[in-house]
Amino acid sequence: MSVQERKERERADRERLIVATARELAEQQGWDAVTTRRLAERIEYSQPVLYSHFRGKREIIGAVALDGAAEMAAALRAASAAAASPSDGPRARVAALARAYLDFAARNPAVYDAMFQLDGGLAFAAEDTPEPLKDGFAALLESLDEVAGDGVDPGLFTEVFWAALHGLATLTRAGRLPPQDTERRTQLLVDRLALV
Repeated sequence: MSVQERKERERADRERLIVATARELAEQQGWDAVTTRRLAERIEYSQPVLYSHFRGKREIIGAVALDGAAEMAAALRAASAAAASPSDGPRARVAALARAYLDFAARNPAVYDAMFQLDGGLAFAAEDTPEPLKDGFAALLESLDEVAGDGVDPGLFTEVFWAALHGLATLTRAGRLPPQDTERRTQLLVDRLALV
């Protein structure tokens, strides 16, 4: 391995450490606790080293959001694949997808905030939308495409279904919806919107 390759690997490792540490700190204490000074202390590098990777907190939030989007896409696909029994049909896949989405949001609140609530400098629904975000949407679309209904644009249906899931996740987390009814809400959403 050349010196340049080693330096690039070390830089990538350091960047992963910064993102993982920011995520851990945000999950433990909230995003207000994530400052460049605290991150520098935790990873045992100087603030200028941190700034050589990210211009500031906004870019760090964006990096956490991209990691989260990739993780969520994998979780959605895994849940959908696990429920892909031909005897269960597409509704079972959609229900599994919805549960996986809500579970991800509940288990990773700071990551979910980075993805959908905070300004991470990422473009959504645009040409320059980063691939992990596009893939997260694609993971939803793959299971929702066949249940959109006749004459309904699958992309538009996916946006509406996603918005409903986001509302359920956000309102439940905020204590506006009782968590014990999450499964009933999920089933109602699937039953009313998945028309197969």
